[in-house]
Amino acid sequence: MNVLHIQSSPRGDKSNSIALTNAFLRASRKVLSEINEDVLNVWDENLPEFDAVSIGAKYKAIKHQPLTDAESHTWNRVQELIGRFQRANRIVLGLPMWNFSIPYKLKQLIDLTAQRNYLFTYDGKEYGPRFNIPKALVAYMRGSAYHEDSPIPPSFDHQAPYIDFWLRMIGVHEVRSVVVDNVWNQGRCPISGESGGRQAIRLRDQIAISADGRAA
Repeated sequence: MNVLHIQSSPRGDKSNSIALTNAFLRASRKVLSEINEDVLNVWDENLPEFDAVSIGAKYKAIKHQPLTDAESHTWNRVQELIGRFQRANRIVLGLPMWNFSIPYKLKQLIDLTAQRNYLFTYDGKEYGPRFNIPKALVAYMRGSAYHEDSPIPPSFDHQAPYIDFWLRMIGVHEVRSVVVDNVWNQGRCPISGESGGRQAIRLRDQIAISADGRAA
């Protein structure tokens, strides 16, 4: 099984979201050893800018027009990133909340790879998926929490609804989310030590990453 593990925090071993997704995958390997993990940390990938060159390459490629050397270099890099999604049987995504939304480098990855006829289809009327990925796990880390009758009510959530919509649009059938609120107030990584390992095992059992769809 090919698992695309997307990390969107630049904090490495200090990151709560990376600690949680790593713990989940370690627990999953205890019952499913055939996991081929492709770690894609958006901060380490030297992602191309989604600028005039990238956009020009995109439209020329769609129209099968010749590309400049700069456009070809950028478009080849975009194709490499798209290929990592195409090879994935499962997606595991960890992300912190930045200013009530997602880290800008994760949005950059989405803007680069979510291209028509590559991650999704569009016939002029409807959007459709390009993939057939049974499951994805998304781990959200938040410094605070959304509460009704507060300055940040649940309706202000610009993080989870967007990611859930995007994953389903490209072809993920079941998206499971784990939300850890008030991380700032916990003083330590919530997925650390023995108790964190037990949490990861519970996540593994709930999310069922097994290849045949049974609880793993």
